[in-house]
Amino acid sequence: MTTATTASGIVRALRAAHLHDATRSELLRLACDRIRALGAPYTSVYAYMLHGDELVLEAYAGRDTPHTRIPIGRGVCGTAVATGRDQNVPDVTAAGNYLACNLETKSELVVLIRRGNTILGQIDVDSDVRAGFTDVHHAEVKAVADALAVLL
Repeated sequence: MTTATTASGIVRALRAAHLHDATRSELLRLACDRIRALGAPYTSVYAYMLHGDELVLEAYAGRDTPHTRIPIGRGVCGTAVATGRDQNVPDVTAAGNYLACNLETKSELVVLIRRGNTILGQIDVDSDVRAGFTDVHHAEVKAVADALAVLL
């Protein structure tokens, strides 16, 4: 299955759920579940939404995280919002601003959910594989994030 097909399948599922009046929480959970279901390198997937000057965890699939609230500018997630740029960290042990969720995570991908210039939140993906995320993985998660930006 190609990445375009995979991402479009997730987007179709989100649109269908939206048509059936799925709540914001249900849409975020569906996105996390479907991305994680793709398998490696997607170990855990977290949906953080912006509430004032904090990112708040609203849904996830995979391992629990102690980081349910992250201030803007703190960690890889907070840096993504502060800079307005997605983050692809191939080796979290080399990132001075990494907030460890668990010892197994080797790489992290953070893709912003944005409507125009407004950042609504982000999809944060952890991988147990070092340098786990390619440009193709980034594009796949971005397609889901872009769909969420319209549906939320």
